[in-house]
Amino acid sequence: MFSIGISWTSSRFPLRYPHTPNCGTVHTLIQRDIRCLMLLTLYAEKRGVNVLAEIDVPGHARSWGIGYPALWPSESCREPLDVSKNFTFEVIDGILSDFSKIFKFKFVHLGGDEVNTSCWTRTPHIEGWLNNNHMNVSDAYRDFVLRSQKIAISHGYDVINWEETFNSFGDKLDPKTVVHNWLGEDVAPKVVAAGHRCIVSNQDKWYLDHLDASWEGFYMNEPLKGINDTKQQQLVIGGEVCMWGEEIDASDIQQTIWPRAAAAAERLWTPIEKLANDTRFVTSRLARFRCLLNQRGVAAAPLAGYGRASPSEPGPCVRQ
Repeated sequence: MFSIGISWTSSRFPLRYPHTPNCGTVHTLIQRDIRCLMLLTLYAEKRGVNVLAEIDVPGHARSWGIGYPALWPSESCREPLDVSKNFTFEVIDGILSDFSKIFKFKFVHLGGDEVNTSCWTRTPHIEGWLNNNHMNVSDAYRDFVLRSQKIAISHGYDVINWEETFNSFGDKLDPKTVVHNWLGEDVAPKVVAAGHRCIVSNQDKWYLDHLDASWEGFYMNEPLKGINDTKQQQLVIGGEVCMWGEEIDASDIQQTIWPRAAAAAERLWTPIEKLANDTRFVTSRLARFRCLLNQRGVAAAPLAGYGRASPSEPGPCVRQ
């Protein structure tokens, strides 16, 4: 199984959905028609690729308030989303309802990472709501995530959340939650030991926007590190290399992704007993793949150096 992810986060919400038409009012130049997305998912499906959509809540959702200002705690404090209003969850429900007609993959990503709750305590009506419900901001964060999970599940999805949710209230998450590990390599063993499924994307190895991360590091990163029980190993359902849109544009996206993503792909798709223990045995094969990408019009960067590296000297493609 191969999946690609599409994420809607703080700075942009490039789609207008039937249930939430105003969300698409931000960044009109990059709006996408629903029909185009349906064609994209169909195109991917025919090639064995699943498209996984993410709406990151309650943080990283500032752009939602451009169309629906009521989602902001206040004009001066715009994220995380307002936890005190039912309207917030009505919008989430509407988006996921539309998602279910477009993204047929069984998973949806609900984010949940990097939530700075200080805005909630600085907003009088939210602070009053917290007091009336005998909650602190940690309780409210948990309540938001769990309520969003229930909405997604009602639309037939299995939920993926970033690891902060597990780190904060792992025992309260829906048992079918997939925890997306990104902060540290010690989290995945804890996730599977608790019985949850896990996706590994530890940022020090598999974040493509970290230009100082070499392809060798991508290849040698082991998602099963520290997990010795075979049943728990099966709960690691995959890995993901992450490329965030604020770090790239059309001029450099291809050489930022390739060939490092291919090194991670071989790591994930190859039986562990057949993996090379020394990246020198991989270099020539990966170099030829990089040249093949170039021949097909993909601007994959040279192997020598880090992300987006330039050729160090003249010479044939396979030696760069």
